Amino acid sequence: MEVMDILSLGLAILFLLVWWKYWSITGGGKKNLPPGPPGWPLVGNLFQVILQRRPFIYVVRDLRKKYGPIFTMQMGQRTLVIITSSELIHEALVQNGPLFASRPPDSPIRLIFSVGKCAINSAEYGPLWRALRRNFVTELINPTRIKQCSWIRKWAMEYHMKRLENEVSENGFVEVMANCRLTICSILICLCFGAKISEERIKKIESILKDVMLITAPQLPDFLPVLTPLFRSQVKQAKKLRQTQLEYLIPLVRDRKAFVDSNGDPKSSESEMVSPIGAAYVDSLFSLEPPGRKLGEAEIITLVSETIGAGTDTSATALEWALLHLVMNQEIQEKLYKEIVDCVGKNGSISESDVEKLPYLGAIVKETFRRHPPSHFILSHSVTNDTQLGGYNIPSDAYVEFYTAWLTEDPSLWKDPGEFRPERFLTGDGVDVDLTGMRGVKMLPFGAGRRICPAWSLGTLHINLMLAKMVHKFKWIPIPDNPPDPTETFAFTVVMKNPLKAIILPRI
Repeated sequence: MEVMDILSLGLAILFLLVWWKYWSITGGGKKNLPPGPPGWPLVGNLFQVILQRRPFIYVVRDLRKKYGPIFTMQMGQRTLVIITSSELIHEALVQNGPLFASRPPDSPIRLIFSVGKCAINSAEYGPLWRALRRNFVTELINPTRIKQCSWIRKWAMEYHMKRLENEVSENGFVEVMANCRLTICSILICLCFGAKISEERIKKIESILKDVMLITAPQLPDFLPVLTPLFRSQVKQAKKLRQTQLEYLIPLVRDRKAFVDSNGDPKSSESEMVSPIGAAYVDSLFSLEPPGRKLGEAEIITLVSETIGAGTDTSATALEWALLHLVMNQEIQEKLYKEIVDCVGKNGSISESDVEKLPYLGAIVKETFRRHPPSHFILSHSVTNDTQLGGYNIPSDAYVEFYTAWLTEDPSLWKDPGEFRPERFLTGDGVDVDLTGMRGVKMLPFGAGRRICPAWSLGTLHINLMLAKMVHKFKWIPIPDNPPDPTETFAFTVVMKNPLKAIILPRI
């Protein structure tokens, strides 16, 4: 080998070593990012995670043990800053809420469904987000509106009980998730559109919105945009699904618009309009003019879809996990039943105001949120300006991820965190827990700070009311030789791998 060849080879090796060192550093250095695992050139830690062939959450658990409460991962072109401790989460989301309140860029597929981030969940922190969120809170979840629409929950839950009775008589058991999803989705559709529609249409809309949540989950091109041309079929599939979503929901928007424009003439629309003008969420969207946007039919579909989709999924999942524990632990179930009977009697009717008088019911729901948070992470955040947290730099282009599931597993915060024990919220380590995180962070099922789920109180009401009614009317027991399986799997929310099936017996 000639001298020039040797020199060229040496320079090439030196270049590769420097290149490797540059791309493998995800913490420290001049940028002073939180520490993190060394990565590969160009792709960072992305393929290291993929090759492990296990859910990302388990990778994060291992890295937390090694790198501490805040660490960095370089996932392709995305820099992820992952925050896991109670103190740092509270400092970021509550104490410095406005600074950590924005959202990072969306993937091309997510932008298809959000119409360019015109949604409460995905909008960047600013005037558009404020206008959309303010309208949502005013028109859907203020106490007056919740009380005004209580008849919708009463109607839907009465039908829910009859459907359970029919299903158990036909099959010998009931499937919890499917029934709860259908009922909650029907409530939210009626709240949004002021209309009663057929069960067949509700099921189709529910299925479409579930598919939307799944297709917008992170994919490889989100981390390596250079690969986007190889995933054209996924983009094509997303556009087709978006068109289907519009085809099924636009008729409801137009029916309601005709009803409003006709000053409430029931003959003006094909759907059965049951809410007065002004009582449906979509009514407010017809006249809303947020800064920098005009709300057309596509934007309205996006806004009602995020309300129906997210509300259905999280509430139904919580109900299934709660009933799992009641089926597996009859003592807890009977204690709850006794509390309900003491409040309304064996043959009484549970109202929404009664729910507030049932502390053990509230403890069961809170313990369900603790043991089975809707997600291990809340939605990605970003900072509005470069800042610091925990002594490290947080750049404005980073994806800030809050690993909130660790809070519910932390033995320094909870005694025997792996046990399902509702009593901890009555006399134990959960008595003073604030679900919003304002007074301190021990569990965050709904997020915290400026981007906390705006409908968390409404969702909690649905869960409490539905669970109370189901336990009041039926005794829930496992199917002989087919006990419930608590194994988790990861969809949009953390769900049971094998959906809960149970036998229900009428209370005597």
